[in-house]
Amino acid sequence: MELRQLEYFAAVAGEKSFTRAARRLHVVQSAVSAGITALERDLGVLLLERTAQRVRLTEAGAAFLPEAHAVLDSAAIAREVVSELSHGVHGTAGRQPPVHA
Repeated sequence: MELRQLEYFAAVAGEKSFTRAARRLHVVQSAVSAGITALERDLGVLLLERTAQRVRLTEAGAAFLPEAHAVLDSAAIAREVVSELSHGVHGTAGRQPPVHA
């Protein structure tokens, strides 16, 4: 499981479209599709139900989405901590994780 795959999954879940998610992430749609397929293979479950007209979360996908957001939030905070330290800023008071749509 890679952070990139979690980002792709969260974007598709939010946009309800592989194409719109790819556009939002500034990557090609095939990369988003391949990343999510690899994530599903790794987890051993389908996270998204795909039809020609729509994309929706499966039961497993709905259960996994908040966990994916939590991992992405933790990674963002970790990057911020390291960035602040490298720029001489210290402390974590008031730091809030990102809010997801």
